[in-house]
Amino acid sequence: MEPELEEWFARRTWQCPAWTVAELVAAKRRQRVSVVLPALNEQATVGPIVSAILPLTGGVEPLVDELVVLDSGSTDRTRHVAAQAGARVVGCAEVLEHLEPRAGKGEALWRSLAATTGDLVVFLDSDLVDFDAGFVPALLGPLLTEPGVALVKGFYRRPLRLESSELDSGGGRVTELLARPLLAALRPELSGIVQPLGGEYAATRELLESVPFAAGYGVEIGLLLDTHTQRGLGALAQVNLGVRKHRNRSLPQLGVMARQILAVALRHCGLPDSGAAITQFRQIEGEWLPTGQRVELAERPPMREVRAGAERSRE
Repeated sequence: MEPELEEWFARRTWQCPAWTVAELVAAKRRQRVSVVLPALNEQATVGPIVSAILPLTGGVEPLVDELVVLDSGSTDRTRHVAAQAGARVVGCAEVLEHLEPRAGKGEALWRSLAATTGDLVVFLDSDLVDFDAGFVPALLGPLLTEPGVALVKGFYRRPLRLESSELDSGGGRVTELLARPLLAALRPELSGIVQPLGGEYAATRELLESVPFAAGYGVEIGLLLDTHTQRGLGALAQVNLGVRKHRNRSLPQLGVMARQILAVALRHCGLPDSGAAITQFRQIEGEWLPTGQRVELAERPPMREVRAGAERSRE
């Protein structure tokens, strides 16, 4: 690493986060905290995650002021399970009703800003297995105790979960094969970020409402690049969350994900993208046949622009 990056890594990386809930409640002062879980057909995992976080919402002075599952149109029992576990469940179509919902995780995260009120927002994926509620205070720690921090990324060891076994490592394939080389080439200042694509992170509402949101899987790389562009490296921090277990996707699915991430990264670095679909091949009865998958290039504008437009329309 370059000396500047080494200095940032030493100052803004917490390998063993040790903030207690009581310490963070005291540091909150009058700030509100929202925890958001974007979900699409996650009935098997969303309930235990909500149940684990729920104790953080209790008491006279809770650490978490609202716990919201933002549902992207689940067709299973995700909504019921999340509500039974104690979350407030909001559907994508139930907020910003004048805008037709788009598919994708980024769309759910963007709409969650209109469904929550927290000054600080914690995003957690809803497909996590063996979830540790300690993720929440760890992610909030730098935001509540370190001046200037606006976005905190979680990092972790990611076992590769297979149908019949669990390997000690091997998860995060898109990170290692695409995101890390891409940042080294286009934005080397961010080479110290351990998990640039991780879905566990926290940020100030001020930051989140000032940047656009990619609709699909490119949302995390877009937020990371825009935070760095707007606020500089000092606004970024990262914390060690230990181990993160979740559902792993097939290689064809990861290929589509990587194509979306690449498109967002190029756009947010001011570079052109063809916009062409990704072509993949399947072997059927001995023949290799092509299939095309469209790239999701849609992007939502900063939420503060949407709010400002709504206010002008009411005047």
